[in-house]
Amino acid sequence: MREFEQWDGFTGRLWKEGIDVRDFIQNNYTPYDGDEKFLEGPTEATDRLWGKLQELQKEERAKGGVLDMETEVVSGITAYGAAYIDDSMKDLEQVVGLQTDKPLKRAFMPYGGIKMAEQSCETYGYKPSEKLHEIFTKYHKTHNQGVFDIYTPEMLKARHNKILTGLPDTYGRGRIVGDYRRVALYGIDYLIECKKADFAATNRQGMRRGDFQLREEIADQVKALQEMKVMAQSYGYDISQPAKNAKEAVQWLYFGYLAAIKTQNGAAMSVGRVSTFLDIYIERDIEKGILTEKEAQELIDHLVMKCRMVKFARIPSYNQLFSGDPVWATLEVAGMGIDGRSIVTKNDFRFLHTLENMGPSPEPNLTVLYSEHLPEAFKKYAAHISVQTSSIQYENDDVMRPVWGDDYSICCCVSATETGKEIQFFGARANLAKCLLYAINGGKDEKTKQQVAPEYQPITGEYLDYDEVMQKYDVMMDWLAHLYVGTLNMIHYMHDKYYYEAAEMALIDTDVRRTFATGIAGFSHVVDSLSAIKYAKVKVIRDEEGMAVDFETTGDFPRYGNDDDRADEIAVWLLRTFMDKLKYCHTYRDSEPTTSILTITSNVVYGKATGSLPDGRKAGEPLSPGANPSYGAEKSGLLASLNSVAKLPYEDALDGISNTQTINPGALGHNDEERTENLVHVLDGYFEQGAHHLNVNVFGTEKLIDAMEHPEKPEYANFTIRVSGYAVKFIDLTKEQQMDVISRTCHEHM
Repeated sequence: MREFEQWDGFTGRLWKEGIDVRDFIQNNYTPYDGDEKFLEGPTEATDRLWGKLQELQKEERAKGGVLDMETEVVSGITAYGAAYIDDSMKDLEQVVGLQTDKPLKRAFMPYGGIKMAEQSCETYGYKPSEKLHEIFTKYHKTHNQGVFDIYTPEMLKARHNKILTGLPDTYGRGRIVGDYRRVALYGIDYLIECKKADFAATNRQGMRRGDFQLREEIADQVKALQEMKVMAQSYGYDISQPAKNAKEAVQWLYFGYLAAIKTQNGAAMSVGRVSTFLDIYIERDIEKGILTEKEAQELIDHLVMKCRMVKFARIPSYNQLFSGDPVWATLEVAGMGIDGRSIVTKNDFRFLHTLENMGPSPEPNLTVLYSEHLPEAFKKYAAHISVQTSSIQYENDDVMRPVWGDDYSICCCVSATETGKEIQFFGARANLAKCLLYAINGGKDEKTKQQVAPEYQPITGEYLDYDEVMQKYDVMMDWLAHLYVGTLNMIHYMHDKYYYEAAEMALIDTDVRRTFATGIAGFSHVVDSLSAIKYAKVKVIRDEEGMAVDFETTGDFPRYGNDDDRADEIAVWLLRTFMDKLKYCHTYRDSEPTTSILTITSNVVYGKATGSLPDGRKAGEPLSPGANPSYGAEKSGLLASLNSVAKLPYEDALDGISNTQTINPGALGHNDEERTENLVHVLDGYFEQGAHHLNVNVFGTEKLIDAMEHPEKPEYANFTIRVSGYAVKFIDLTKEQQMDVISRTCHEHM
């Protein structure tokens, strides 16, 4: 058993015998059942630093969304020396470390793809280095090049026609959460020692290809850990040993995260489940009298401030898919333990309080792991923050805990992985609405008229027959599922080969469980379209070539989102059927297939590429986001809409089921206290049914319209809204995206 003097006062045995952060937390945390009255406001240092950062953000927006970009230095853990928000105020920073050499400056990251790195520079008026272009085209292969070398013609067609989109083939895949807590608890030297032992253990007779790959990966992980020490030394810190106090614990943890964002530009660079862990150090220091509550809040404020600064260089097509410059630096609070204890600590309040001390913000993507069994005072405080800021999301801990345990992290918007034990292969979206049109048109794309899928027999009748449509749709989904998984397998093979996440994987168990994420777009439109075909009469409108380009639906039909089992059963069937088809496909590194109903803001891009549908949606219009009912379908109020979504079984969508709802403040109550109480009741009722996720927006449509028309108003500078799975500053969305958000249902009654 190992002992460090830095562990003085900590109890437990297993976490000292090997790496086991969960055991450390279970033995040492202090649940908190009280209210928020202990919280402190911002310190002068916080106000000054946040003030400076807001000035920089304003300047960034004025320059078209990018303040500065690197063009000469390839990003890496040790690529830059020490840097601060403002050199004249560096002593005020309780948590130090920047991605590059300047605040909000975006790094040059070519390993995912040199074209994306260069195009992101050129888009904003920067000239990338000719020397780096030569290196990454002539001497060093990138992930993107590897993928496009082996794509099949069918895959390229599917990608081009956007029946598959958002594929992580030009950038870092993300969604891998390092257990950054390990740096603080154990120190780098012990982590290196453990990885070297894992490396030695792979030396066995009859080694094969998988063993060689693993040995190389562990060697890269050890190198990354060594570089973390060098990076920390540039700021005057020695992270070789465990953190001795709360300030060091926050700093050590952040250095681990900083290493990740210096080396990867993935679609989700989550922070993970760090709140309760850090609370243990804070409580110990407060008991010792070496830390005050105001200083504790300052530490958390400054950590969150750093998360708000994370930036990646992106190309226009990426920005269209994922609008508003998101990073998805998801950070979780709350949840229940397997032993029945609440995991809520004072620190969970502190993290939510940052939204009051520094105002609302999309990052980090603050996520409450919700259970009706959480302390009432915390539930009320979280609901209060939702009403005031619309900046947090809720996920059902009671459905996730049996699958992932009580120490999981949200690795993107809504997807769970057990912290330090699992990783996820991120996997974009399959457009099931377009797939339905392919089934009707015999595999031809309704927009481009290209033959994308196999040339199956199209439907030629004037009216759509439900049984015929279902038979052909089933076959088309078979094709799409196999193509989708095959495409992702290629991507993840090349990503491991050319853009391996060494810094993150160094903080994860070597014997790692892998899940394989896929996703569904156009979900509600397919449900309503199939319902229309089954319960109404759908006439096909064809062009001169005989292709179905529009539909004329007569008669009424049940729509998903109104708590009508006739429609909702189709929704369950669709999810379960597509998931079952994915399970039959071989997945890279024998990962476990999962799916999600989540579209981020890509619903607009998907919609542009998708023709008219039998549910009444016209060609080019945005698809409804995530698992949300189709625009205009919800006629029975908020609760009925929630009830429909709640029927979707989480076990068939372990990657997550995203539901974003906007509620007019008046619908929740006459004042903030009443709205807070009612929101708690809504959350309890919704999650009690087994629902997975809820984004909560509390504002009226008129506020959105005013913000769109007057983005210069100071009150809108940090106006944050929840979209499908993440938060974004409303004024950072494109006009098109803003109009889409405005067109979504704003519930006027419960």
